Parts: sequence; structure tokens; C-alpha cells
Amino acid sequence: MREIDTYDSEILRSLQQDSGRSLDEIAEHVHLSRNAVWRRIRALEADGVIRSRVALLDPDKLGFGLTVFMAVRTQSHSPDWLERFSRATRDLPEILSAYRMTGDLDYLIKARVKDMQAYDALYQALIRRVEMHDVSASFVMEELKDTTALPV
Repeated sequence: MREIDTYDSEILRSLQQDSGRSLDEIAEHVHLSRNAVWRRIRALEADGVIRSRVALLDPDKLGFGLTVFMAVRTQSHSPDWLERFSRATRDLPEILSAYRMTGDLDYLIKARVKDMQAYDALYQALIRRVEMHDVSASFVMEELKDTTALPV
């Protein structure tokens, strides 16, 4: 694993705040030369520390105002079932995250949809692709914190 020093941490914090910042802006912020910042960013990308640079979109302005967490329990734990479930979660664009869990819950899905009708369409599409024992949904009433920034 790559050793992350204070310069790398500052560069990563800066990129997490706004990945569109110019090298000159980041260099000024972290007190390094433009070339030193460029080399560090390239090394962080090559080492897989920076997986990608993306634009974060406002889901409300794009008509995806309803966040839903789907709790999934299954009776099948075969590799074939897991592959079909994984493929289904990857193929349905409304699904933002899917996790295999410990405890009573087998899987947890986070999705963004327009409304309850769109959630039902997502649910129907998911159960057509893979059989599940139990699916329950919880809908977000208020978003208190949602970030992609890691505490580097």
C-alpha cells in the first residue's frame, strides 16, 4: 500500500472537494509546484488510490428526488445466484450501491428514483431478474449527510 504523506492528503482533499480544480489551483493550495502536483496525482492514479474523477449531479434537479434503501433476504447463497444478483444491480441504473451484509440482512441496496411508481418499476425489474425471499424498502424523508469524501 502506498504511503500517503501530508502533501498527498492535501491533494486528495482538494480533489474530493472539486476534481475540476486546475493543477495550478491545487499547487497553490498545497504549496508545491505544478509539476510536483501533477506527478503525485499521476502516482495516486497509478496506485489505484484515485479510482476515477467524476461530476456529482443533483438528483433532485434531474428528477430522482426519492432515495430508497432496499433490504434483501435470500434463501439462495449459491455463486450462480450471487452472479445474477450482482449483474442485476449493475444493470439497473437507479441502483447506486449494493452491499453484501452481515447479520440478519443479506444485502442492502441504495437507489434513487423519481417517485413511488418509479420505485415499483425498479422493484418489479429486480425481482424479474433474480428470485429473492424478502425485500423491504425504507424511504428517506430527510437527507442529513451524504458525501463521497473520505477523511484523508
